[in-house]
Amino acid sequence: MNAIDRRRFLLTSAGAALASATPVLAQAGSEDAKLRALLDRMFEQRVDDSPRFATSLGMDKDARAHLKSKLDDNSAAGKAKRLEQARGYVADLKAIDRAQLSGPSKVDLDVVLYSNEQAVLNGDRYKFGDVGGNFSPYVISQRGGAYANIPDFLDSQHRIATTADAEAYLSRLSAFAVAMDNDVARQKADVAAGVIPPDFVCDLSLGQMKALREQPADKVILTASIARKAAAANLPGDWAARARKIVETEVYPALDRQIAAMQAVRAKAKPDTGVWALPDGDAYYADAVKASTTTNYTPQQVHQMGLDQVADITGRLDAILKAQGLTQGTVAQRLAKLNEDPKQAYPNTDEARARVIADLNKDVADLYAILPQAFRTLPKAKVEVRRVPVFIQDGAANGYYQGAALDGSRPAAFYINLKETSDWPRYNLKTLAVHETVPGHHLQIALAQESTRIPMLRRAGFGFSAFSEGWALYAEQLADEIGAYQGDPLGQAGYLQSLLFRAARLVTDTGIHYKRWGRAKATQYMVDTIGNTPARAQREVERYFSSPGQANSYKVGHTVWVKVREDAKKTLGPKFDLKAYHDAVLLSGAMPLTVLERHVADWAASQA
Repeated sequence: MNAIDRRRFLLTSAGAALASATPVLAQAGSEDAKLRALLDRMFEQRVDDSPRFATSLGMDKDARAHLKSKLDDNSAAGKAKRLEQARGYVADLKAIDRAQLSGPSKVDLDVVLYSNEQAVLNGDRYKFGDVGGNFSPYVISQRGGAYANIPDFLDSQHRIATTADAEAYLSRLSAFAVAMDNDVARQKADVAAGVIPPDFVCDLSLGQMKALREQPADKVILTASIARKAAAANLPGDWAARARKIVETEVYPALDRQIAAMQAVRAKAKPDTGVWALPDGDAYYADAVKASTTTNYTPQQVHQMGLDQVADITGRLDAILKAQGLTQGTVAQRLAKLNEDPKQAYPNTDEARARVIADLNKDVADLYAILPQAFRTLPKAKVEVRRVPVFIQDGAANGYYQGAALDGSRPAAFYINLKETSDWPRYNLKTLAVHETVPGHHLQIALAQESTRIPMLRRAGFGFSAFSEGWALYAEQLADEIGAYQGDPLGQAGYLQSLLFRAARLVTDTGIHYKRWGRAKATQYMVDTIGNTPARAQREVERYFSSPGQANSYKVGHTVWVKVREDAKKTLGPKFDLKAYHDAVLLSGAMPLTVLERHVADWAASQA
């Protein structure tokens, strides 16, 4: 980081805390130093360009306090600007002499160059939706768009401690209306180019928009959130009244325009159209598979991988279930019966939902106790289990992780979708905790954020679904290996069902977009394979229609994670140290799987 950038970064308390922990890694004038300076400038630019990113890191203060009143530019012009910025970064990164870099710096270069090259390649090729680590073909869907994510962002991440913070919230509330209009403008351009989501995606999106619109302006989360936070901070003034006026005069009219626009799209929509129906759709999906898995696998290879792994895991589950006296019907039917067992099912009540949260928190505490068996370094950041906000639960994933603020002002959180408690039988809760908290997402992401081995850009700004989701499934396997399910065969069945679920995703996602399955066929495959309820299976399938390729990242990632560890074991033999291995891969940050394979091979060679 050059002197000017370093001073600006240190003006934030988050920057000061993080920079003070970062060692000097390169001599001045060296190629390592040139790369680090470039990556630090890129990080600074990203924080400056993304107010939401700044808030998520706790860096929207001091010299960057003005960012707290803004939202990201989601207009077509903003998208074009980011593409050109990536093009410039590619040129800058290629000017670095890789041969002169140290081993860790080569990883830094490879990771950041990969991301920007992919952004340019796919951004030039596909003008609709958004392309990046995961492809999102539709600007507005049940899973994406300002209407779906900004209310949750304002409620969960915008902190209010001062009058200035509350004023910034109101400014963002006005900007929310602009963001929705930007989405409508981009959607209109995409629809004119033939990019139309399937009819049920339109219906789900409309349902969520109307659910938000139908709430009284003084009760909606947008108003209730600032009222609650301002009261907690003892701020004078009628903040709820001011928020309500913005909702009534700006937000709701913009939401009405978006509802009307989506209704117009719905009139053109057809059922069961995967991305094969989009312009150059087959190539789009092939590239979506490569982007989500960070490999060169084809859709056919992923489909066959899924079929093979479904067969293998089903056989392992069959043996466990038979040993528990569950012998009648297919494995999926037996799992479905187990899900309905009163000993496993939670009632569909708010009291039971609170019990699910409490049971998960206990599982997290139990898992922390066994982590030292496999890890030398544990994260400092804490993690909490929370419920997915009710107003987005219809379209939200079954669970997702939100990283902690880098300044420690907000802990990490695992959000669980509790619309239907039947989705969460007791025997698979521990595996859910493993996947989302420790040693899964929280351990991996928090350690990367806290690592002093990698530049800030990679600590806070880069994630790869195949790396993180693959790690979370590897963490499930590791938890089994270190005794998390000892004496609990049904808990182990829950772990294997999780693997089966992700293997079935490979078949289903490629089935929809490569083999042109309809929603009913894809849903029935999930029901017949993993024993989920039809409602849960259908929610999953609807997610795959609007996020093509992303579901493949989990099991492909797990497959590669298992392979690289076994390769390292073969190289090192008795010298292999599991704790040292985990430090080597986790403290080096997230990376494409192709880079991970090289990194682990180099590490194993250095240890040998």
